Order: sequence, then C-alpha cells, then structure tokens
Amino acid sequence: MQPRVTAVLVARNGADYLPRTLAALAAQSRRPDSLLLVDSSSSDSSGALLSEFGGAVITTPGRRSFGDAVAHALQVTGGASTENEWLWLLGHDNAPEPGALAALLGAVEVAPSVAIAGPKLMRWDAADTIAAFGETITTFGRSVQLVTDELDQAQYDVQSDLLAVAAGGMLVRRSVWAALGGFDSALPSVDAALDFSVRARLAGHRVVGVPSARVATAGAPELFGKRSLSAGAQNRIRRAAQLHRRLAWAPALAVPLHWLTLVPLAALRSLVHLVAKRPGSVGGELAAGIGAAFDGSVPAARRSIRRTRVLGWPAVDAFRMSTGQVRERRAQERAAAAIAFSGHREGPGFFGGGGAWVVLLALIVGLVAFGRFLGAGALAGGGLVPLSPSVAELWAHVGYGWHDIGMGFLGAADPFAYVLAVLGSITFWSPSFSIVLLYLAALPLAALAAWWCAAAFSRRGWGPAVAAIAWAFAPPFLASLSGGHLGAVIAHILLPTVVLAIVRAARSWAMAAVAALLFAAVAASAPVLVPALVVILVAWMLARPRGILRLIGIPIPAAALFAPLVVEQLARGNWLALLAEPGTPVLQESPSGWQLALAAPAGGLHGWDALLAPLGLPGLVPHVAVLVLLAPLAILALLALFLPGTARSVPILVVALLGFATAVASTHIAVSLIGSQATPIWSGAALSLYWLGLVGGAVVALDSLGARASAPAWVAGLALVAVAVPALVATASGSIAVAESTGRLLPAFVTAEASSRPDLGTLELQAEPDGGLAVTVHRGGGTTLDEQSTFAATDTTLTDEDSRLAQLAGNLASRSGFDIAAELDALQIAFVILPPPAATEDAQATHLRTAESLDGNRLLTPVGSTSVGYLWAYEGLADGEAPSGPGPTETTLGLGILIGQGVIFGLTLLLAIPTTRRRRVRSARGADSDETGAVAGEEADDE
Repeated sequence: MQPRVTAVLVARNGADYLPRTLAALAAQSRRPDSLLLVDSSSSDSSGALLSEFGGAVITTPGRRSFGDAVAHALQVTGGASTENEWLWLLGHDNAPEPGALAALLGAVEVAPSVAIAGPKLMRWDAADTIAAFGETITTFGRSVQLVTDELDQAQYDVQSDLLAVAAGGMLVRRSVWAALGGFDSALPSVDAALDFSVRARLAGHRVVGVPSARVATAGAPELFGKRSLSAGAQNRIRRAAQLHRRLAWAPALAVPLHWLTLVPLAALRSLVHLVAKRPGSVGGELAAGIGAAFDGSVPAARRSIRRTRVLGWPAVDAFRMSTGQVRERRAQERAAAAIAFSGHREGPGFFGGGGAWVVLLALIVGLVAFGRFLGAGALAGGGLVPLSPSVAELWAHVGYGWHDIGMGFLGAADPFAYVLAVLGSITFWSPSFSIVLLYLAALPLAALAAWWCAAAFSRRGWGPAVAAIAWAFAPPFLASLSGGHLGAVIAHILLPTVVLAIVRAARSWAMAAVAALLFAAVAASAPVLVPALVVILVAWMLARPRGILRLIGIPIPAAALFAPLVVEQLARGNWLALLAEPGTPVLQESPSGWQLALAAPAGGLHGWDALLAPLGLPGLVPHVAVLVLLAPLAILALLALFLPGTARSVPILVVALLGFATAVASTHIAVSLIGSQATPIWSGAALSLYWLGLVGGAVVALDSLGARASAPAWVAGLALVAVAVPALVATASGSIAVAESTGRLLPAFVTAEASSRPDLGTLELQAEPDGGLAVTVHRGGGTTLDEQSTFAATDTTLTDEDSRLAQLAGNLASRSGFDIAAELDALQIAFVILPPPAATEDAQATHLRTAESLDGNRLLTPVGSTSVGYLWAYEGLADGEAPSGPGPTETTLGLGILIGQGVIFGLTLLLAIPTTRRRRVRSARGADSDETGAVAGEEADDE
C-alpha cells in the first residue's frame, strides 16, 4: 500500500525563510498527501505567507515550542493514525531539496522496523556544507552532534542506523508519534528530537539517517523563532535539557542522588566556566541546576518511558560515544581550529625587533643610577618610608579597621594598602626590600611594558623600540622615582599593559579579567587617574559595543577596593579627597602650565637648568635645550595625524589630552594636609598618561613611515635619552630625596623600647614655617608606608581627640601648670621627638622655644640628638593601654568588606588565569583598518 504522508510545517517569526521553504515544499518530486500549516503566534508576516500558499492555517494559542505546535495541529485536525501513515516535520527554515521526501520514504519502505528517518541537514547559506547529521550522547549523557559544519564530500553517505536525528525534516510513523506522546514538552528545543528518538529505540523501533535526503536549515533548534541567542543563554538551555534527560532516564534508585547533586554540581561547574573564560555561562549554569531541582515534569517523562519501553538501555548504549572517542573528537576540533586560525599579522619580535636590546640598556642604566641601593634593606625620603617589618602587619592594615595615626581612628584603609601588601609579600622575609628591588628594576620593567604594548600596535620594530626608550626614561617617571612617589611609579610601569589589556578585553574574557586587575592596581596607586581611565574605558565600550559585557566589568574590582573609602569621604562631604595621592604626604609646589606641557611634575627643566648653571650660560639656553630634545617626540606625535593610520592616532592623542587635563587639574586640587599647610596632588601620574599618549602617537607615525622610520627613530630615541641625563646623574650621585634606609622610622632607642611594647607612643612636634607647631603620634616603631591614610591626611575637621592632642603639645612647648604626666600616661606616650625645623625664622624660633621648654620639663629626660631629631624620654610612664580598636577581621563590617573584596578578586583571578588555548585573529583588511582601529591580531577566547 502506498504510504500516506502528512507534512506539518511550523512557522514562528520565519518570514525571512518561508518563501524559500514553501517553494521547496511545492517542488517535491513526491508531494505530501496532506499539508498542515501551523503559525505559532508569529509577530511578523509568517501567517500571511502561509495563507497565501494555500489551505487553512492553524494558529496555536500562545508561542508554542516546535513539538507542542505539531501536537496541537494534529489534535485540531483529528483523525486516527494508521500503520502506514507518516508525519513529515518541517520548520519555517527547513527547505527540502526536490527529492528529499522521496528519499526518506524509500528508506522506510525497505525497512519496516524503521519508525524515524532523518535527512542530512545542510547550511542555509552554503548548500555544500553539512550543518548536522545524526546525534548521540556521551557516557555521561551529554548530547553530541555527530557531524557539524563539514564540507559534504559523501563521506557520511554509508551511515544508516543512528541513535537520534534532528527534528527538522524528520519523517516519523504517526502511530509511533501517538504512542510515544510526541516530543517531551519539557524540552522545548534542544534535545527534544534526541529524547524522542531514544524513547523510540527503547520502544523497539529503529532510527536511521538518510544521506540522500537533503534539507536546508538556518540554525540550531534553540534559535527557532529567534533572531539571536547569547552564548550564556544557549548554555543554559542545553544544560537544562541535559539535566532533565538525566533525571528522566536515570534508574529509580539513582534519581535521589542526581537530585541532591544538582545545585552543588552547578556551583562547581560555574567555577569551571570561570576558569575556562566563560563567565557568561555562569548564570545559565546556576539557573539550569536550580530549575532542574524543581522540575515538575520529570515524573511524567519517567512514566512515559516506563509505559512504552520494551527494550533495555543496552539498546541505547550501543550508540553512545565512548570517552576515547570524545577525546579524539576534541583533539580533532582543536587541530582544525589551530589550522583555521594559524595565520596572524606579522609584528616585531622581541629579540629581532630590538626589544631585548632596549630592555638591556634600561637595565644597565637603572643599575648605574640606582646601584647605590644594591645593599640596602629599605628606602626612605620624599614620599617614601619603609613598610611594616612583617607580612602579617602589612595585611593587617587593609580593609576596614583601627589605624594608629595621630590619636587613632576606626575607618577604611586606602586601596593602595592592598598594593603594598602584595608588593611586600613578594619579599616576605623583608617587605621593605621589595621597594628596593622595584627601584632597581623600575627602568627595565617600564621599557618591557612599553615595548610589549607598542609591539601589539606595530608591524615594524622602530616604533616599539622608541616607545620602550621613551617610557623607561620618561621625565615624569624619573621625577616620581626621585621624589619617592611610589604610587606614581607603579602606575607608570603598569599603564601600557592596562591600555593593551583594555583593548584586547573586548574579545577575551581572560584579558578582561587581567585588565580589571591592572585597572584596580593603577587606580589604587594613582586615584587621580581614575576619571581619565573611566573616560577611556567608556569610549572603548562605545567603539566596541559587541564586547561591552566584557568591558563593563573591568572597573568592578577597583570599585570594590574604593567603596568603603568612598562612603566615608562622601559622608564627610569631601569627595575630592578621593583623588589624594596615597602614601606619605609631601609638601610641594605646583608646576606652571608650560612646565606641565614639558612633562615636568617637579617644576624646573628636568635638571638641565641645574646642569648648565655652572657654565654661566644665558638663562634661555636650558629652555632651548629641553625644547630641542623634546621636539622629535612632539613632531612625530603630531605627524601621526597626517599619515596613514589616523584612526589609530586620534584616539591615542586624545589620551594625551586627557592626561594633560588631569595634570593641570591635579595641581589645583590641594586636599592633603601637612600640619597646617595643604599640598596639591602630585601630577607625575597624570603626566605619565600624557606622555603615554605622545609616545603612542610617535609609534603610529613611525609605523606609517615604514622603511623611512630609521632616521626619525634614532633622533627621537637619542634625544629622549639626553633629556633624562641630568635626572639620571642626580640619581646616581645621591642628589635626590630617596636614600638608603636602615628601615627604622624613629631613633634606635625608641625602636628598641617599642620591640617589646608595640603600642608605645612617640609624640612628634614639628615646627611649621609659619611659626605653628604640628603634632602627631607614632606607635611602636613608627608610622610605616602601609599605615598611611588619605582619610587622615585629608581631614580638615577638628575633633575632640585633635583638641586633646593639641592641648598636650601646646603645654609641652611652653611652661604651664597642665598635668602633662596624666595625659602622657593616658595616651601611653613614652617619647617626645623634635625634628629639625624648616628654614624660616618663625619655624626656627618655634623650634628653639619648644626645645627649651622640653629641656626644662622635669618629667622628660633628654636622650640626645638622633638622625630624625632631638629626643626626650618620659621614664615615669605608668602601666596602661593606648587608644586602640578592632582590626579588619574583628568587626562584622570589616569582615564583610574583606570577604566581599576577596570574593570579587578571587573570581577575577580565576577568570584571568590562562587555561584555554588561544588563537590569533587575522584581519582581512590590514593593520591600518583593523577591526580594533588600533590592533591587528587580537587574541580571542577559544570557548
């Protein structure tokens, strides 16, 4: 008897595909005997197209899945199924070739045991490429497509029996469809056909693939009726389908065990997704696990299997993909991906392109300039003081807790404390030694970072080589090193890698995480750069909207570090204080506008004025010399605007403008107090960003000049080295603020006493230039760099504790009847130190008057002159407890802050750890018009 075929065509928002599908259906050499046209509540013109084709259109109530739409259509039309009646299931994007139905019927007519036959699905836009043909499962139940995106060379035309076939183009005996209850409603798209095919096999039927039947398809089943679907959503759908099948197929005794492991396994797999650089899949993974735990459709699915099963699971196991086959398949996919993406843009090599030589030069110059620190255990001077003597103390100063500064306070630590804790932990046996190593390696590290960044933007070696020289010998960098501005030094070294990571973060989750960590380190080291960096990041988001999910998370770790301090400063009403330079406040003059334009944060002419002064030359000569030496870099940066590659030069010069604007603003923001004097923010970090933009412009220009770049590169490189000569000479001769230190902050006598009494106080009285007296309290061995706090340095309010301390200092500096002993006992102050005064008459007069008063006080015993000032001891100190408070882990708030920050940074580190193979993406348009506008050959996550 001739088999009867009912074609069921389901459309949902498929107006773009229906004309071709309907035309292909009409062109079949073996036409279906009847046709059911189903519109699953489309919002486009799908319903009209179906009506124009002819026949009644069945509209489903609500948006139904493909399987539910087929079931609804069959229920509406009614009619009893016969053994020789078949259903041909098609979606709006399934255009069959003319002989497809005839080939499918030919396969089932010669094999009565076959209940399901599936065609070879071909790509909609490439008729010679197999989109899918056959499906199976692994040992652990994960669904696997046997063939995907392969050129059709008849290599699979001998296959017949399969575990499962796709829903699109499936030919199924109607009686089997009715007996099995159609597709499982709990599987709306993914694995619906797989589950149905497996149940058919358990019911004693065969499933075959028919290679000669070819049907076009436009996408995976989860995309049916959708324009697009994110990778995370696809992972959620597939994982939810897998978990539903696992619960529905598992033996009864194993179901409780599977159910108990759903949520823990989802959490574990979420961590795996993070490590594998797939954070977008984490939410879907958790949602799938929790959803499966409350999946009420599982009992019905298990009852359906029990009702229809006549064979055991060995009938399915024979078609599973073994573990060895899975490994082999993955190896083949990796090999194919490596071949497909093996091409990459040519760029300069580190050794062949001159990078190694520049780094070596920077290392030699750095050792000559800072070689006198080779035997040092610590450094001090300017804004630099030693770190705490132990790693435990370093980490005790992070987060939210008690700070022994002045009278002490409970509050948030600077984010820079985390940077210092990490830095000091590198040399855990002597934390302060890490700063010595940083100074010795500062120049080569800066050169390496700049070369690495510039090489990603260049095709030739001249640009990266000049960038490495310019960055290692950058005037603001050398000025920050000389003045002990450690935060600005760290920010300068990291800035090129931050820029490179942000650029690459648009395509890579791993680089996004690296960028987040570097962004946090730079923000903590130089808060004044945060506004400019945020502007750069937002601009890159607008330029790369497809990567916005990766880019938008970059500031999160930095925000987590700053959040406690932001809350406290905003509560105080002093939000500009958030931009204050971390570390020890340093009194400094604001450079003029033209000095900022010359990248001189400390004023002057980069030392050329002092170097040429003994020669008796006119005062204009140093200005001309500096302008001439800086001119090649400036000319190259401006020339980049008029050479090929403007799309790259404009953004990088905008970065220079942002840096300069930040530097100008910083000189007008005086938020840190030193005694009664306010000092502006150090502009060195902002000028580093300004310098970065200029160097970037020069790199673009040299890259565009090609073979003609050698002469400008030599001129610019030599000129930039020459600019740095006075600063390097001053550093090597010891004529800078930073010097070798023993690691002691207070006299040895005080340090010895404090070794057994860490809470012992030392009162420091400093004569101010205006004749006032600044007072502070040091605990133990002194206030280390990691104990410094911008919250304290920017405090302009006079508290009761401040008044109490001022009263004590005033009575010590003059004779009075005040009970000094009781106050010293209460505050546990055992020493008074009087540092040398400023070079003003008022300061010297105040210093002399204070010294005489202290000498005349019978309670104080003169110890003598020390390296940090004159010292007196209070030997009658009574037993007691100094003002103190809880540490960062001793309060609920402090512990919560540490846990929150720890979780954020832990997850970011997991995401940043390289665990997957990476490929380089080649631009088809060349470097000048590359997709990024700046970088050819970006890395992409291999997910």
